[in-house]
Amino acid sequence: MRDVLAAILPGWQQGETAGLATVVSTFKSAPRLPGAAMLVTAGGEAVGSVSGGCVEGAVYDLATQVMDDGIPVLVRYGISDDDAFAVGLTCGGIIDIFVEPVSQERFAELDRVRQDLADGKRVGVATVIEHPDNSWLGRHLVVRPDGVEGNLGSERANLAVGDDTLGYLAAGRTGVLSYGPDGERLDSGMRVFFSSYAPPPRMLVFGAIDFASALARLGTFLGYRVTVCDARAVFATPARFPEAAEVVNEWPHRYLAGQQDRGLVDERTVICVLTHDPKFDIPLLEVALRGNPVAFVGAMGSRRTHEDRIRRLREAGLSGDALSSLHSPVGLDLGARTPEETAVSIAAEIIAKQWSGSGEPLRFLDERIHHDEAL
Repeated sequence: MRDVLAAILPGWQQGETAGLATVVSTFKSAPRLPGAAMLVTAGGEAVGSVSGGCVEGAVYDLATQVMDDGIPVLVRYGISDDDAFAVGLTCGGIIDIFVEPVSQERFAELDRVRQDLADGKRVGVATVIEHPDNSWLGRHLVVRPDGVEGNLGSERANLAVGDDTLGYLAAGRTGVLSYGPDGERLDSGMRVFFSSYAPPPRMLVFGAIDFASALARLGTFLGYRVTVCDARAVFATPARFPEAAEVVNEWPHRYLAGQQDRGLVDERTVICVLTHDPKFDIPLLEVALRGNPVAFVGAMGSRRTHEDRIRRLREAGLSGDALSSLHSPVGLDLGARTPEETAVSIAAEIIAKQWSGSGEPLRFLDERIHHDEAL
């Protein structure tokens, strides 16, 4: 929903009803992940995508129908042997899409969700996508770290779903949970789709060099909020890194420690150390590897630099477990030479770590292309 929220709000504020289609489950080689959304406005404009083009026409018609009759629909699309190119997924995947009407009456909390996102706060939305009582379909529960808002249909369901999805929200996970019709655990009948919305993950790039500029551009493209930090004021300037969200002139280890103390480094944060200078690298990596768990810590340098770096970190008291989490030298073996190619190499390793990818060419592998869970 995040991708189409800006398009929903003008009509919502004017009392109009839109049709919102959301991918809630995927199987095999589905083109979009759960949470991908397509909106059809009251004026008939389509915004967003649920399949990259495969079934958008059919979903558009469903969204228009849902706007007219007000009845949410859960539909599955997959390969059709007779007519795969008409409404099926030519990639061979299967997707479940929930299509619902969105209006002030159906989703009164929407503007407060928008404000949470604007303020950089974590928030999640639980939506009933399947229930024996159709009146429950499309009901929402807004989940925040400090409580819930909305009503799924009963207090018991609100308590169960609100409690269970707090863990999903903390981990930034999106998925479907199953309950009995009144929220009973270990039962079936009701399915709830929970979508987590959190501030963009951070990429902290240390070392204001050409490689950092290329990585900042690519990190921003991948959806990270990129910070470039360097102790040398002559190099750490916004003019040299226009794609970065911020450029900081500070000793790297002090900056990172301060961010950790303020709770601004979490399990989604990516740290890339590109200075390959011991006076910057070693204090910084000590802080990074001893701090709270993050998604990725990588350091650039030659084999000789890497060996010297590991020796110094051991002398500083870093354990084998801590050192094993360091990606050094950082990047996959692509034969990269230029800053841009090196940035692709680094980004490729970050993505492989996130989704448990092997880094091997797909043509040499037999297993499924998309991995189910991130590390």
